[in-house]
Amino acid sequence: MRAVWSFWSKPFFAHKGRIWREPRHHLLAWGLSLRLARRHYPETMLVTDKAGKALLVDRLGLDFDEVSIELEALRDADLGWWALGKLYAYSMQDRPFIHLDTDVFLWKPLPASVASAPVFAQCPEDHPLNDWCGPQDIEAAFAKHRLPLPQEWEWMRSQPSTGFREENCGILGGHHVDFIRYYAQLGMDLAVNPAFAQAWAELPNKSGYNMMIEQFLLSACLDYHRAHPESPYQGIRIKHLFPSFGDAFNPRLTAQAGYTHLLGNAKSHAGVMQRLEQRMQQEDRSFYNRCLRMEI
Repeated sequence: MRAVWSFWSKPFFAHKGRIWREPRHHLLAWGLSLRLARRHYPETMLVTDKAGKALLVDRLGLDFDEVSIELEALRDADLGWWALGKLYAYSMQDRPFIHLDTDVFLWKPLPASVASAPVFAQCPEDHPLNDWCGPQDIEAAFAKHRLPLPQEWEWMRSQPSTGFREENCGILGGHHVDFIRYYAQLGMDLAVNPAFAQAWAELPNKSGYNMMIEQFLLSACLDYHRAHPESPYQGIRIKHLFPSFGDAFNPRLTAQAGYTHLLGNAKSHAGVMQRLEQRMQQEDRSFYNRCLRMEI
């Protein structure tokens, strides 16, 4: 199984990587994520753009088996769509793979039951319908301009429900790469197709809507195609590393799984970042020193 990371540099440099406490922590996370995953999945790939390659490979010295600068294709895309880099990387895969966010650390390989699945992700997420940046906002914007949403989306939302589900994509991958490619291309088209520009203009701050085109759309595609006998992906299924969002951040369960995901504010937490620094010093002191010297 190939281990894949993506880095679309345009959103990162526009915001100066401010989700991390210090720039060095972003670099240290890259080094640790790659080092740990490579122990279990020796074939590695980085999908980035020219500026990303210059930072991570040429300057930082990260050693991937394959480096693609295909994300140059996104140079004119709205940087608010930070998930586009991930979707693009998903769409490129031609063999079983695991895509890891930069803030994900695999201390152990995935369980065989997960790694062998057609599709796998970190965990399901359940949200109330009125959640921040939920599907209703997008549906209203598209309806205002009489624009269609993907059939999978509309079918999913037509089902009786008091909420909606997403697949947390801290990790995403699987063996059914054709399905994953289909879903990823659908998500990219939804975000960047000029035909939908009027609708997205109603929602200028993309922010949480990235979750809709990456995580909610994946849930919709899974449920729609599993249920439709004429679909080429009929019966598609997903396996989760954790059965719920809460379990994915339960210290006992994550230690058992050998999995760490520094979600949200954890990347700016002083104590967490101190542990990241200490771990990287133990793993590779020369790399740690290089991160301290580099300016972004």
